[in-house]
Amino acid sequence: MRARTTVIIGAAVVVLGGTGALVGPGIYAEWANSRADEAPSLDPGSSGEPSVDPAGLTGELTLADGSYAGYRVHEILQGNDVNVTGRTESVQGSATVEAGVVTEAMITVDMASVATDESARDAYFRDSALDVEEFPEATFTLTDPAELPDGGGSLTLSGDLEVHGVTQSVELETETAVTAEQVEVAGTVPITFSDFDVQAPDLGFVTVDDAGAVEFSLVWEFAE
Repeated sequence: MRARTTVIIGAAVVVLGGTGALVGPGIYAEWANSRADEAPSLDPGSSGEPSVDPAGLTGELTLADGSYAGYRVHEILQGNDVNVTGRTESVQGSATVEAGVVTEAMITVDMASVATDESARDAYFRDSALDVEEFPEATFTLTDPAELPDGGGSLTLSGDLEVHGVTQSVELETETAVTAEQVEVAGTVPITFSDFDVQAPDLGFVTVDDAGAVEFSLVWEFAE
């Protein structure tokens, strides 16, 4: 059975004047970099949970509060490096595990809810970069069943990534923690925006790399 998993896909976005113009690009870049989120990682408490044999796990999973997805992209603002992260917790989903193998899973993300530290950038993301009115969701569909690692560890998820109406095959490199109550997955997948017919902005005073990353931290809980 084909397993399905969905993650949000970020896209290239741009600082549209505003704060950067008022305080100077150098000061703005330093401020913006300080506000960028850390890369997703497992909850430090996960390593302290009792390990289990994944082969003994069977049941339905639902996403817990606090799960999120988003993107990371690099901009150059008048010669200054700026790292930007967008995040949303508007993710919903369900999954099925059979004898330690994820056989079905689906996550739905509200693309319009992805937010950075700049409302102007977010407006560009929604309206110009991804046209979320026409493409309100992005999905990752697992093309091969995924066997949970014993107690946790590295897990590669192979599948089809759809964003902006375009589908590409990708591999998600994740770290996974497995307990009797939940499965936590955190990871990053590099993407090239032009592969999804998304044009990275270049407005002269700011340019955005064509390559970025999708980031996600998902906590799945077994239904009682």
